Amino acid sequence: MSHSVELQHVGMAFGRTRAVSDVSLTVQGGEFFSILGPSGCGKTTILRMIAGFLEPTEGKILIGGRDMKGLGPDQRPTAMIFQSLALFPLMPVWENIAFGLEARGVGKSVRKAKAEELLKLVALEEFADRMPGELSGGQRQRVAIARALAVEPQVLLLDEPLSALDLKLRQHMRAELRALQKRTGVTFIYITHDQSEALAMSDRVAVMSAGILQQVGAPRELYDDPATPFVARFVGETNVISGKVTAIDAGIARVDSAHGQLHGRAGQGLSAGMAAKLYVRPEALKHRADGENRLTAVIERLDFEGAFALAYGKFSDGNTLIASIPSTELARAPSIGNATHFSFRHANAVVLPDV
Repeated sequence: MSHSVELQHVGMAFGRTRAVSDVSLTVQGGEFFSILGPSGCGKTTILRMIAGFLEPTEGKILIGGRDMKGLGPDQRPTAMIFQSLALFPLMPVWENIAFGLEARGVGKSVRKAKAEELLKLVALEEFADRMPGELSGGQRQRVAIARALAVEPQVLLLDEPLSALDLKLRQHMRAELRALQKRTGVTFIYITHDQSEALAMSDRVAVMSAGILQQVGAPRELYDDPATPFVARFVGETNVISGKVTAIDAGIARVDSAHGQLHGRAGQGLSAGMAAKLYVRPEALKHRADGENRLTAVIERLDFEGAFALAYGKFSDGNTLIASIPSTELARAPSIGNATHFSFRHANAVVLPDV
């Protein structure tokens, strides 16, 4: 049975520098949970505290309901995969996988059988006697995962393990990791700065900024209903329009802006009279002027991306517009250098306080 992980008002300071401030969250047993944020936001510090490499300055960490205070990494039901993978280069693959068992005094025949079982799990049966240097980046990644699983952790901690791989391999390994997590049922806590990676793999995601927990939610929830301006900007592309809230009615905010009156869903903490920003995704902008919210921008460039093209433009106030246009509609794509009209539905925009 995989374990839950609970952080209760956890903080971490290094001298006068606060790396993590008052973070409370619960990861359910068997969940694929990601912590997402830019470099220096505190996500790796949180992972190292869960693993036992760091002791929190404040708060508690519970794994499976048990307080981990004073317990080192070898006393916790966790295993950690580092960014560097840290495989032993002069040790064959099966011995790398079995190393943790050897350290625990498990006999060679049992270690070998366990390694073979895990090699099968990660589809590397024929590579048991190879050296790590003879494997591809993706294969070494799978060996590192098998080695972590060998000690039968209840919680697997992964610190940006795909960052060194090229894009194609990274996308392939996302699917493999997700499938492996579902097969084993182990709780995965995954650290990344790549929002597409977090959205693609996770049951839920925690977004961090400057040591502060911004929001926890399912990927679609974070994308569609960001709770803070940081989440709105960090999770996916978005257009940002400044204005002032003149009214809120039935959860819909009316905003006076340089583009006229616009409407969007009222976000957390919003009230009439506030300075605010309206956030609308590129794919929500339609290349027409007959919608309820109308914008006009001069198109500066059109980037073809395969299934869609991204149109970049400038508003009259100098701010940037980005719109996603399906390839099937490119025959009617806006012309570069021309003023073009776009519209969007209020349900596809969120208005948040300008903080």
